Amino acid sequence: MKTNINALLVAAALFAGSSGLAMAASDVQTLPLSATATPGVSAKLTSGEVRKIDTEQGKLTIKHEAIENLQMPGMTMVFKATDPAMLQKLQVGDNIQFAAEKANGAIVVTNIQAVE
Repeated sequence: MKTNINALLVAAALFAGSSGLAMAASDVQTLPLSATATPGVSAKLTSGEVRKIDTEQGKLTIKHEAIENLQMPGMTMVFKATDPAMLQKLQVGDNIQFAAEKANGAIVVTNIQAVE
């Protein structure tokens, strides 16, 4: 009986942690990590547009299409770059192809390239 209660408590905690709501600030959204994202799967490149670059923080704001491997709809949101040097070759307004993945509790850009 005690084992069943512990299992229910663990299941409830997992469900509560994965069902958070998206938060919006202007047109930028920050999403909780999806329990349905597929870990270990090579991320397919997603199209987007660079809206803002913060080289000091290693972050960029991207208006992007749906990110399939994260099961995330298209939106505008801030991402951290795994390698801040990736941001040096970008400009606001650039059309890009990028890969994003879950890493250490955050969604990060692991690969990015400008599209001409």
